[in-house]
Amino acid sequence: MFPLISLFFFAYFSIIAVYIVFLPKILQNLGYVSLEIGIVFAIAPLARFIVPFLFKKFFELNLRVFYFALFLALSSAILFYFTIENFYFFIFPNILFGISIGLILPFIEVYALEYLGKNRFGKSRLFGSLGFMLTSIFLANFLNSSSTALNFFLFFIVLMSIFSTLITLKDSHFKQNKTSNAKINFKQNWGFWLNLFLMQVSFGAYYNFFTIYQTNMGVSLSLTGWMWSFGVVCEIVLFYFQGLFLTRFKLLNLVQISSFLTSIRWLLLFAFPGIVPIIFFAQAFHAFSFALHHSAAFTHLKNINENSSLAAQFYYGLSFGLGAFLGALLAGLFYGENLYLWASLVALIAGIFTKFTSLKQNF
Repeated sequence: MFPLISLFFFAYFSIIAVYIVFLPKILQNLGYVSLEIGIVFAIAPLARFIVPFLFKKFFELNLRVFYFALFLALSSAILFYFTIENFYFFIFPNILFGISIGLILPFIEVYALEYLGKNRFGKSRLFGSLGFMLTSIFLANFLNSSSTALNFFLFFIVLMSIFSTLITLKDSHFKQNKTSNAKINFKQNWGFWLNLFLMQVSFGAYYNFFTIYQTNMGVSLSLTGWMWSFGVVCEIVLFYFQGLFLTRFKLLNLVQISSFLTSIRWLLLFAFPGIVPIIFFAQAFHAFSFALHHSAAFTHLKNINENSSLAAQFYYGLSFGLGAFLGALLAGLFYGENLYLWASLVALIAGIFTKFTSLKQNF
């Protein structure tokens, strides 16, 4: 099962690489202005945020719903071809894509953490980082039109659908109708949840405008792809050794430290625009601002909630959903020389708020 889970992560994060690394630049080339780009990349996270509330009230994340989410992902990839040149039409498939990823990743990732454990989960998850990195490097050298990116987008969605389907067919875990009425405790851990939200608000400047920002500073698209990839290499190293951190340190402390290091990372991008060696140095912080923060936060969340699947949906919905939605909008509105200064302040505030949570369950 380890190879299948690893291949799923590889394909899933290759999809994300096409979506966030190259699609913003493609939209700019098609005549989209920065606000329109911000709105487009706010749509999928907004859909991702709404989905957990619907499932909390009306639905259950089971196999049937999971397969439907795969169908939505495939449908969105096909519709991208026909709508990408029209800002208003392009919003619809982005909604479908947001709904699908809001269901697919939590469903598989919760299972992966339970099945593999803390140490092996990180080693499997690093294949996602590897997929992101290789796609960033490869497409940077071969991207000559919007159709090239869309072809890769569809290809990786097909691969993801195949691998995730094989995972669900091979393990009896997915044939058991496990339900839980346990509630998600937002009030007791409000500082932790606010940290998750604000961290992704700060990442809006990175995920949606890093490529545009660097190329506007005179950095080539190819070199920008290597910058993305270097950050992912550092992320892979930390994923491999994450078990040492997660078992020896308090998880909330790791979340807070990662937030502060993220603030420093954005500050470096603000203070030294277009300075290639410093940008690469700042990208090394991705090991902490994404890999360590995600692993520590996701593990802590699983520890403090009985209903792991619903908690994971809210994790992605509030952070990569609402946080990414607001981050994309604000980045589109305030894109300019001070963009990463504001991102740095938001990440700093996120780190401070981490302390305002229950320490009784700080595993």
